[in-house]
Amino acid sequence: MRAFSRTLFAAYLLVLLWLVLFKFSYDPFAVIRDFQTRSLNLIPFAYARNSEMIANVIAFIPFGVMLGVNFKQVLFKYKIGTIFAFSLLAEIIQYVLGIGASDITDVIMNTLGGLMGLAGYVGLSKHTRDRNLDLGILVAGSLMLLTILYLRIFVFIVRY
Repeated sequence: MRAFSRTLFAAYLLVLLWLVLFKFSYDPFAVIRDFQTRSLNLIPFAYARNSEMIANVIAFIPFGVMLGVNFKQVLFKYKIGTIFAFSLLAEIIQYVLGIGASDITDVIMNTLGGLMGLAGYVGLSKHTRDRNLDLGILVAGSLMLLTILYLRIFVFIVRY
């Protein structure tokens, strides 16, 4: 189960990067070539839209959950640091490649989403056997990941 859990986590991270950096485009090189918009906002919540902030939180909740499932022995603060670092790295990559708006609000909301997922996992693990909780999360996570990929490939056509 551990290998499957780590594989699912890696797949989630790849899909998350695909979403954050390339907005689910099939041709990342075309996004880099054609979508040259570079902006940087270091003022929290200055240009934030509620829908985008909520989407950022939701997209990163599984990050916290999967950190909880996969790295039980790692201290909580290091898990939060990992979420923050991943989000910050994604924003830096966006800026360097010039493929979107790098925004401190995104880093804050992404970290908040990861924190919520991690806190939810920790809270549930106090009331449920770890093995049962982890198995439920892995099944649900697999179904959600497959659903997202199915919808992107066969239903929603994104054009740039």
